[in-house]
Amino acid sequence: MRLRGNADFSRFAVANAVTQAGTQVTFVALPLAAVLTLDAGPFQLGLLTAAEMIAFLLVGLPAGVWVDRLRRRPILVWTDLIRGFALLSVPVAAWLGVFSLAQLYLVALVIGFCTVFFDVAHMSFLPAVVGKDGLERGNSVLEATSRISMLAGPGLGGLLVQWLTAPFALLADAVSYLASGVLLSRVRVRETPAPKQAGRRLRQEVAEGVRYVVAEPVLRVIALLGALAQLGNGVWFVGQPLYLIKELGVGAGLYGLMLSVGAVGGLAGAAFSTRVTARFGAGRTLAGTAAMVMVLNLPLTLVEGGWRLALFPVFTLLAGAIGVVFNITQVSYRQRTTPEHLLGRVNASMRFLMWSAVPIGGLLGGALGEWAGGRAVFVTGVLLVAAAHLPVVLSRAIRHLDLTPAP
Repeated sequence: MRLRGNADFSRFAVANAVTQAGTQVTFVALPLAAVLTLDAGPFQLGLLTAAEMIAFLLVGLPAGVWVDRLRRRPILVWTDLIRGFALLSVPVAAWLGVFSLAQLYLVALVIGFCTVFFDVAHMSFLPAVVGKDGLERGNSVLEATSRISMLAGPGLGGLLVQWLTAPFALLADAVSYLASGVLLSRVRVRETPAPKQAGRRLRQEVAEGVRYVVAEPVLRVIALLGALAQLGNGVWFVGQPLYLIKELGVGAGLYGLMLSVGAVGGLAGAAFSTRVTARFGAGRTLAGTAAMVMVLNLPLTLVEGGWRLALFPVFTLLAGAIGVVFNITQVSYRQRTTPEHLLGRVNASMRFLMWSAVPIGGLLGGALGEWAGGRAVFVTGVLLVAAAHLPVVLSRAIRHLDLTPAP
């Protein structure tokens, strides 16, 4: 299917760009609302990270069954609208003088639960919009628009926090979710959800998706990488603001700009990912990019004040470029090889196996921060993310992928 002139894909891509920009504002503003406005400590910040991600652990698997049973576009629209109104409550509460950590945790929970269903439906809806022959190109465009949004979002978030304070900066993400919901409501793709099979329980359908991932050697090793990397990210997300802002004294505006730099690399990676995969094949692309990301993360452990602060944007840019190529390749492989009636459950199983580790990492990071400080948490998170890529580098299934005929 051609993407040029595909109005449905254009709306889908613009909605993705809008919501990603807002999400990046929240990525900066939500922890800063806890740290700067509510004076949260390391463990409280770890609880916030856990609250954002606990939904992947609680409903990550059943979400795939519902996505396979229902039409996916309404799921995308409603979850966007709910997230938008949840975030609107933060500046309203701040304006009324009743803003608290309890509310921030509740908003994070609501956003997390909606995000679980949105993300699974989003990945499962794309093949209906672009066709299986347009997946690499479609994923590349989505990744590029996401990275453009991520380029502006963190910097904007940091500046909004400086100008308006963190609670009011979240208004930008609320508006982005509402706008995305309206755009997605105008995507006119015919969907035929798989009917529920008589006599089959939710547990049986969930198990079918998990069994497919566990039995498929490429997906299995990618899920392992994802779980280990997201455990590290959970620690990293706690250590990053603690170390950069509280210990090194980086201002909110500069902090946002530093996070934006990684999106530049991601944009470059999205631009050349299709050519890289076509040139080297999926297997060599996955193994090679995993090895490079592993190496490029290591210099981040040397980040300190002064000139060594520049190591953060330089190496997040490089790792971001290579990591995007890996991500586009693995997602496209999954979308192409998974049977349509299983796609929602397989996507949900992958997200569950990967993202359920983030709240665990957040709690570990919070506990470690109370004991050893922000730098120790940050370095530990970086090293865990780097080591997570080793299973793919060593995987025989990945190395042999290009020797077998494409499904």
